[in-house]
Order: sequence, then structure tokens, then C-alpha cells
Amino acid sequence: MVGPTASGKTDLALRLAEAIDGEIVSADSVQVYRHFDIGSGKPSQAELARVPHHLIDCCDPHEALDAARWAELAEGALQSIKSRGKRPIVCGGSFLFVRALIYGLAPAPPADAALRERHRAVADAHGRQALYEELERVDPARAAELNPNDLVRVSRALEIFELSGVPMSQWQAGHGFREVRYPARLIGVARAREEQDALIAARILKMFEAGWLQEAASLLERGYGDTRPMGSVGYRQLAELLRDSRVAELIGSPRLEETRDAIYRATRVFARRQRTWLREEQVEWLPPGALPV
Repeated sequence: MVGPTASGKTDLALRLAEAIDGEIVSADSVQVYRHFDIGSGKPSQAELARVPHHLIDCCDPHEALDAARWAELAEGALQSIKSRGKRPIVCGGSFLFVRALIYGLAPAPPADAALRERHRAVADAHGRQALYEELERVDPARAAELNPNDLVRVSRALEIFELSGVPMSQWQAGHGFREVRYPARLIGVARAREEQDALIAARILKMFEAGWLQEAASLLERGYGDTRPMGSVGYRQLAELLRDSRVAELIGSPRLEETRDAIYRATRVFARRQRTWLREEQVEWLPPGALPV
């Protein structure tokens, strides 16, 4: 199940799993982290009770889980599901994760701790934007795929270039993602752009009503401010808002409304990027409420 955020992937996956005796493997780059619950849209307890889920709450927030490691974990989940005679359903908006599972990833130089530490020092001293601008200079194609605040992925792309002299985008282009490791049907829920935007707005409102601001404040207090999931859309904006304000001061304030609007705009951009990722894929786009046959 693929597609932009708030399009209805989770509901479709749940209904399909019940229909074909399946289990769901989450392909969401934030849901894998413990404690980041509301803003990642994790399945509710009722949904978890309906269908077994995998790769949710499987990592500490300080772990930098990348697509390669997620694919390894997903392979284990697939084998476990199949061993019980069940049908695996991968569901999530992180298409790089899905692609890594289906096709594997391009070969690239291994991690270099010294380079990563240097990148982090640059980000601390000059801001993450400075590191991102360096990536735009050496690998504009990869930079265009990333959020400037995604320190882990920006650092990795720079690391690959600095170790090999070859941009990460060229490594990926050479790989081509052509050899299928796991045959799969890609299925999504078709939504008109206006309907998609309305669903995003409604989802964000529901998250705030569920206590998203309070959750973000608690995560910052627990020392998760510099973790990968805190840099994701929504959490990043809330972290900036909470740097110099307390929750009680923000409730009902114009600043909170402005931040909610900023999250809405950023989420729309993210959804547009998700649609772009899938543009050249053979996705079966189903009308809302339909099940694949």
C-alpha cells in the first residue's frame, strides 16, 4: 500500500488484511521509532487488535535506521508472516523503504564515523542548511529529494561523494532498481488534489486534539530533540515552536495557529513529493472504499 500521506493507506491495508488473512508490515520512517506516536499516525490500539502489525516501535529514537537496515528487518517480518501461512501487506509512505525491499539498494561506500562527526560539527556550528547547500553543490539531484533538515540523509549523501568522488544520485542511477527481489503489487487510494488537501488538514487537526503538542514537548524533555524522527514533518515545526515557549503559553495562541498552518503547508509539499516518487511506478490506484481484486 503506497501513496501520499492521509490518502487512506492504513484503512485499505486493514480491510485487505482482514479479507485475505494478512498481516501488515509498516513502511513508515517515523512509526519505527518508539514514543513518536501521535505525529507519525501510528495505528491505534483498536487497529492493532484487528490485524497484527510489524516494524512499529522497533527502534530507539537515537538509532539512525536507514532504508537498508529497514529492508533487512522487513525481510525477517515477511519470512515470519509467510511461515504462519499468512499474507504480508507492506503499508507506508516511505517509498525508499518499499523500493529497498523490492529491488535492493545501490552499492555504495560503507559508513565513515569520522566524516559523519565532521558533518555534525558543521551543522552544529553553521546550521543544517549549510550542510545541505554543500550537497546541492556536489549532488543537486540527490539534494532535491531531501529535506534540508534531514541531517542523517544529507550527511550520508555527502559521505558517499567524499569517499568515492561519485554523487549518490549516480550510484542510484547505475543500480537502476531494475532487478526485482520480491514481486509485489503496488496499490494506492486515488484522491483528487483538493480532497487530499482536506484530508491532510483534518488529520493535522485530529493530531493536535489528541495531544500532539504535549507529546512533542515530552519528547524534547526526554532528550530526543536531535534525533532523526524529530526532524520529520510536523515534529520539526513543533520542536522549533517549543524551543523558547512552554505548552501552557502556546495553547490558543496565534503562534500555535501559525505553526499548525506551517505543518499543513509542509505536509502538502511532502505529499507532493510522495506522488512524484510514484509517478513512474506501476501503481494500481483504487477509488476510496474499494478493495483490490
